[in-house]
Amino acid sequence: DGYRNTNQVSDDYRYQDGSYDTPNDGYYRGGDEPAQDEDAQSDVTEGHDEDDEVYEGEYQGIPHPDDIKEKQKKRAPAVDDEYRDRADLMAERMEDEEQLAHQYENIIEECGHGRFQWTLFFVLGLALMADGVEVFVVGFVLPSAEKDMCLSSSNKGMLGLIVYLGMMVGAVLLGGLADKLGRKQCLIISLAINAAFAFLSSFVQGYGFFLFCRLISGLGIGGTLPIVFAYFSEFLSREKRGEHLSWLCMFWMIGGIYASAMAWSIIPHYGWGFSMGTKYHFHSWRVFVLVCALPCIASLVALKFMPESPRFLLEIGKHDEAWMILKQVHDTNMRAKGEPERVFTVSYIKIPKQVDEFIEIQSSTGTWYQRWLVRITTTLKQVWDNVLYCLTAQYRMNTLMLAVVWFTMALSYYGLIVWFPDMIRYFQDEAYESRVKIFDEEEVSHFTFNFTLENQIHRNGEYRNDKFIGMKFKEVRFEDSLFEDCYFEDVRSSETFFENCTIISTVFYNTDLYEHKFINCRLINSTFMKEKEGCHIDFEEDNDFLIYLVSFLGSLSVLPGNIISALLMDKIGRIKMIGGSMLISAVCCFFLFFGNSESAMIGWQCLFCGASIAAWNALDVITVELYPTDKRATAFGILNGLCKFGAILGNSIFSSFVGITKVVPILLASSALVGGGLLALRLPETREQVLM
Repeated sequence: DGYRNTNQVSDDYRYQDGSYDTPNDGYYRGGDEPAQDEDAQSDVTEGHDEDDEVYEGEYQGIPHPDDIKEKQKKRAPAVDDEYRDRADLMAERMEDEEQLAHQYENIIEECGHGRFQWTLFFVLGLALMADGVEVFVVGFVLPSAEKDMCLSSSNKGMLGLIVYLGMMVGAVLLGGLADKLGRKQCLIISLAINAAFAFLSSFVQGYGFFLFCRLISGLGIGGTLPIVFAYFSEFLSREKRGEHLSWLCMFWMIGGIYASAMAWSIIPHYGWGFSMGTKYHFHSWRVFVLVCALPCIASLVALKFMPESPRFLLEIGKHDEAWMILKQVHDTNMRAKGEPERVFTVSYIKIPKQVDEFIEIQSSTGTWYQRWLVRITTTLKQVWDNVLYCLTAQYRMNTLMLAVVWFTMALSYYGLIVWFPDMIRYFQDEAYESRVKIFDEEEVSHFTFNFTLENQIHRNGEYRNDKFIGMKFKEVRFEDSLFEDCYFEDVRSSETFFENCTIISTVFYNTDLYEHKFINCRLINSTFMKEKEGCHIDFEEDNDFLIYLVSFLGSLSVLPGNIISALLMDKIGRIKMIGGSMLISAVCCFFLFFGNSESAMIGWQCLFCGASIAAWNALDVITVELYPTDKRATAFGILNGLCKFGAILGNSIFSSFVGITKVVPILLASSALVGGGLLALRLPETREQVLM
């Protein structure tokens, strides 16, 4: 009974892990094993105690229960994943990701930092530059667009905020998709949407369609920021990451400088447009909108020649594609260094356990739109799961603290960026009003006015048999005056009103003196003929060069802060950079109390922008490093979307206090910066950790 037949013995030999193992079940195996001598057999039982007592069924061919359990444990990994608990799969995936993170760091160090990273740096920099341009475009075109499209104050406000609304939605949506579809693919989609609708917005005439185009354009460009930083960080080693991500931030500054310079050189030139009939006008501000789409288009074309992030490909199990890209990075850098003979030594890279699996729908299943609907809803559900994952216990505290820091930074920064130009305009208006000329009880008869009247107030005047021909009224008010037998022809006006006036037997021909410009007036036997239609732009008057200069200097002032933050990011750490920059910016806010002139306000704006840029750069870096690869762009998108929400609130709140008080905007901005800066000091430092 102690012997078993040959077939049974052969079944007990298993090929496991590349070698043949014999089962340890207590049976005697005949055949190949040499027979033990008697001394050896006696030595086996020497020192035997009760704990090692032979199982009584051993020689009857009955397996020991402990041996059965051991075999079951060995066979457990062979069970299909669909029958395993999800928690076990996730635990295995987390272990794999940790191993991959350290291995990938070593691979990137072997690839080196050289020509490939610098090429990608400039390609992604153009995309970041397009984001910077988008922030400034609407602000520069508003003075012209409001005349061209007859915008009311509420319409102007909506146009200013609609871009931020689109960017807020785009950051969350496209950032989430980048963790599922890939960095490169989603960045191409983002840039393509922005370029297409920015180009289209320069040609549309109606306000509603223009508003829609800028909304979708903002949605597209909103996805670039989270994708660009996630994309570039995955080609950088730990020692280079903080510095080179900070250098990349300089392109946002370059975008602001580019937009300011283009606005300054294009918009004031009325002749740079064309007209088609009387309804379609393509003025120079539309040429400016077109030119601002060029960085986006350039980045879109260059991106076609760049590879997908290998870190993302490894995350979704595409080992061979990731290996080929890493070899390309290595070979490109080695050739640039003059060492083409250097061989890429990596042969295998760890791949995390794949938990989420797509089930491809067969072409015969349902209609085409049903299949696409299932794919879209499945992808969006995975994006939503990623959003919720950022709020799980492991990341909840970091996410909430980062959210507060991002929001407070955006509220103060974007609020003040809008407040500075508005305050400068307010100082200009005050100075302009101080030079107003007042005429009392003047009497003019049989006179022809064919020149511009500007910044004047006429009270209790009498005008008889006068002609106003081919002239302009700018900031002119007639109060309690009499017009009798007068003639107005081809008259243009801005901010001109008639209050409590009596107008008798007067003709208005081809003027823009509409009904709302006559306040509590008596019109007796007066005629309005062929009123001017639409709105009219006076480019010399409606475009203030000082506003372009302010934006240009504000963008240029961040250059020293960018350089300092890039050089010190990996030396003093991200946390100290954020906290220190925000606290210094808060101190700068208090000096705004002494900004009582245009030049002082420009100076304090430059100081504030230069001090705050380091915090922005460090926030971008730490947000990338705190989250794993499959959640990185999603988390960045959520926080950047919250940042744009803070920008909307900041613009609305701060602009409402212009001309009323400086105390509320300054205290609100400084308080937000102090609170956010102190909270940032509680975030974990990430400069020494590998990219998970």
